[in-house]
Amino acid sequence: MDVTDSGGLVAVIAPICVIVGVIGVLIPMLPGLFLCWAGVAAWGFFGGHGATGWAVGIAATVVLALGFAAKYLLPGRNLKRAGVSNLTLFLGGVGGIIGFFLIPIVGLVIGFILAIYLVELARQSNGAQAWQSTKHALKAAGLSMLIELATALIIAGIWLAGLWLS
Repeated sequence: MDVTDSGGLVAVIAPICVIVGVIGVLIPMLPGLFLCWAGVAAWGFFGGHGATGWAVGIAATVVLALGFAAKYLLPGRNLKRAGVSNLTLFLGGVGGIIGFFLIPIVGLVIGFILAIYLVELARQSNGAQAWQSTKHALKAAGLSMLIELATALIIAGIWLAGLWLS
């Protein structure tokens, strides 16, 4: 493979991005969905696959946009219904980041849960209600992660279909 051969370079980089992207969805520190999309888009637009490549790149971009919208709208709607504020989620995220540095890897989850519980306990002054709000926040975070994973897998599937067709 010639170093100046962009199609060959994209053929090597695209699958790496897709695989790392799908794994990255499960590891919160990596921009998994973006990596997955970038690999497929690069393959589609710069891989020299003609109309099939362009169709794959456009389809992946549409799925990415729909996935991002669903990732933020669906869990957010459920949290509003449960009475969990955006400030609580923001502070939970800050707690997760702090926890990550205090207790590497597992501290992210522990810090997120603890921060949400403490914020809701301060807001509601009731441990049982604070725990209910914390459970709603965890369900929303899980739903968001599942939507992101499904989006990454659909994008990877579009890419595999494009490989088969080209």
